[in-house]
Amino acid sequence: MRDVIDRYEIYCLADPLFYDTLDTQRTKYPDFPISGREVPVGWEHRATDTWLHYGPEDRSLPLQGWKIHVSACLDDAEKTLAAIWDYCVGRRLSFKFLRGPRVVMMLNSKYAERGSSGKLATLYPADEAELEIVLKELGELLHGVRGPYILSDLRYGEGPLYVRYGGFAERYCLTPNRDRVLAIADADGTLVPDRRGPSFSPPSWVTLPDFLRPHLEARNSVTLAGLPYEIEKVLHFSNGGGVYKARDTRTDRPVVLKEARPHAGLDAAGRDAVARLRHEADILRRLEGLDVVPALLDYFTLGEHHFLVQEFIDGTTLSQESVHRHPLTRATLTPEDAAEYTEWALDMLARVERAVTALHERGVVFGDLHPFNVLVEDDRVVLIDFEVAGLAENNSRPTLAHPGFCPPPDRLGIAADQYALACMRLNLFAPMSTVLIPLQRAKVIHLAELVGDTFPVPRAFVEEAVRTILGGDPGQVADRASAAPEAPAPANGAAVSPAGTAPARTSSPAHDLGAMRELPLPGRASWSAVRQAAHRAILASATPGRADRLFPGDAAQFQPGGGLNLANGAAGVLYALAQTGAGRFPEYETWLRERAMTPRPGTGLGFYDGLHGVAYAFEALGRRDDALELVTLCLREKWEQLGQSLYAGLSGMGLNLLHLGEATGDRELTGAALRIADMVAGRLGAVDSVPEVSGSGNPHAGLMRGSSGPALLFLRAYETTGDAGLLDHANVALRQDLRRCTHRSDGQLQVQQGWRTNPYLDEGSAGIGVVLARYLAHREDDDLRQALTDTGPVATLDYYVQSGLFAGRAGMIAALALGLRPGVGPTSPEVSGQIARLGWHAMPYGGGLAFPGNQLLRLSMDLATGTAGVLLALGTVLHDRPVTVPLISPSGAPAGTGLPATTTEGGDR
Repeated sequence: MRDVIDRYEIYCLADPLFYDTLDTQRTKYPDFPISGREVPVGWEHRATDTWLHYGPEDRSLPLQGWKIHVSACLDDAEKTLAAIWDYCVGRRLSFKFLRGPRVVMMLNSKYAERGSSGKLATLYPADEAELEIVLKELGELLHGVRGPYILSDLRYGEGPLYVRYGGFAERYCLTPNRDRVLAIADADGTLVPDRRGPSFSPPSWVTLPDFLRPHLEARNSVTLAGLPYEIEKVLHFSNGGGVYKARDTRTDRPVVLKEARPHAGLDAAGRDAVARLRHEADILRRLEGLDVVPALLDYFTLGEHHFLVQEFIDGTTLSQESVHRHPLTRATLTPEDAAEYTEWALDMLARVERAVTALHERGVVFGDLHPFNVLVEDDRVVLIDFEVAGLAENNSRPTLAHPGFCPPPDRLGIAADQYALACMRLNLFAPMSTVLIPLQRAKVIHLAELVGDTFPVPRAFVEEAVRTILGGDPGQVADRASAAPEAPAPANGAAVSPAGTAPARTSSPAHDLGAMRELPLPGRASWSAVRQAAHRAILASATPGRADRLFPGDAAQFQPGGGLNLANGAAGVLYALAQTGAGRFPEYETWLRERAMTPRPGTGLGFYDGLHGVAYAFEALGRRDDALELVTLCLREKWEQLGQSLYAGLSGMGLNLLHLGEATGDRELTGAALRIADMVAGRLGAVDSVPEVSGSGNPHAGLMRGSSGPALLFLRAYETTGDAGLLDHANVALRQDLRRCTHRSDGQLQVQQGWRTNPYLDEGSAGIGVVLARYLAHREDDDLRQALTDTGPVATLDYYVQSGLFAGRAGMIAALALGLRPGVGPTSPEVSGQIARLGWHAMPYGGGLAFPGNQLLRLSMDLATGTAGVLLALGTVLHDRPVTVPLISPSGAPAGTGLPATTTEGGDR
């Protein structure tokens, strides 16, 4: 989970409330000065969010080959780029470089992708002869330039130049999992994935040029041979280095090796991993003898990498232990379960507080306290990862911190640890919930109330946590809130904090608490009040002046076409607004149409990820001509290469064509859809064609990316044709997904994903159950009926980490509306309970009601992860007109609404 958060944190740098890219912050984070140079005559220039590209107009390049990457620290970046510009322009050599210092920091941070980190510039030699000349000449020009090691490449000598064989042109292919990825051609001309892993591994059919062989030998000569440590297991990787379990060959004792790469893994203060590792060693020496920290055993360098050796703690993280024990993830919650967990959690928290106090008594501030950095070994609690720890006398703030425990700017030194301890008091009872606090600090009062209502936690224990987080007495904050004027909604582009994860906010806790108290919460306020509040928040977030996105959503919207599609883009939001009575918005529809008809290269064709979903939304909005024009555009593309999935592949495409064929009476569309169903059936295989565990490199399971998507296509095609053979295909597809499910100890059936089980609508068992229910409406099957029965409880749990439609509570509400649990309907207590518990995640925005997206680090307005999806799910059970989840609801989707622009029809139930 932490690695997933790390990837999202990069999109938290530009805006305090929404995921965004730094491209919106060019004034604040300018490009390198060299970008202002005039483009040479006869050269082409292209800019992207990250790179500036330059190349001679009359010089063509091969589609793939050996490319040169240049690495440099920020201190050396400008002189390096000046040398590269002069050299490449003089030799008429195509090149690109990162736009500015902030992008370099972002792509070389601790949270960046390891395989692509370290690159400042890329050069494109035409052939191996030019490759050799450029490496030799440019290597001399850049002698002495320092930079991080580029893990995916082979280093040329000891300088800043690296080489890798890969694509020059942007081409794509499908993986065995049917995912669309960048591609190169193999020896037979077949497109295969252009792999960019964290190690140098050229394609098997490519011969390494002879002049590079000595450099490969030099690289391979650096090993652990001769050292008294033998690595047994990788525990963790980050861009700064690795953490390994090893064995001390002298004593046969297990140890931990922590690796640090020079110039890599930068934090907000610009320190690299080596500086932090040295600092951690100093802190561990200061804490020597304490049982609550691992013992420091050794420190050495190998090549340019630094290694710290410490005691191996044979335990589990407090995060893992709490998830394993947590009663809210079980099918039933009894008072005895809640009391037993409360007793354990309070004991754990007391031990953690004693451990932190022991550090303070030695004059050390931990600085990065969260459940992932606490190990539980029998009766021992151990704090780990001291790279950002500091001395109490310095009264400083950590430069890296988990977003759910990162202190606000006014908490320095020991106060920062006290803030994190207070957050942990709530987090152990409501996992991940404290990630919401930086978005709205007054949310802590609401969370505390929910924890107190669910667990027998002493009131004073929770109130103390609230006081610490708010920085004052909650009652006084509430009094100030009653008189506080409403502040305007925060604008995009607020400042990024020194820690890089908790941007500065301009509103006060008093104002935030007032906004929280006035929020119309689902289950408490009327449906009319809730939906209108959600409409206000969504519309307040619109940015029609931007070209990349209209409504802020998940970080995935910054991929080509992501700002347009159903899952994360404008199509899904406009669909949800119209379905729930907000009416239509011609300006926004025009925004979507203009971009969908001239899509960016790389835009998907699929249903939830691409243009087919946009066409579906146009049809639902009454724009049939636009829908048909867009589908025609899609059919001209090489759609046969798509994967099988509902989300991005042939199943979604076939379902959409069936829907449009029925809506328009166009038999050609229906015929095309049935041919696609035949293609999907031909690729399906047998039940045992898929592995028993989903994820971890194996094919996905579930509705959106697994075999349940094809099953839904077969069922819809059967409903159109009456061909019973299609039911046979659906049966096989469903059993493929059930093969990847497991029964938990309480009987729930969830998708097995190795390190976790998944109950959700997109890749979990709830989505499979929705299709099972639809299958059983046509043909009875005892095994599948039992599977549906065992799946039903996953939608009535008390706690879900997220609130979204695809992977959260809203998806469970929609699944219940779609028949996941027979006998449970819109007015059932199970549904009412889930609606009310949406309050765990409810947040104010723009005078309305909003919800956080994936990982809870930022608000989202999109369909898959955010407010639009919650709104649509509530509409399936509360709205006075039928509200459907695109393609998943049995009726497919409504025909065009015919609503006049900006009407607000629909009411309460």
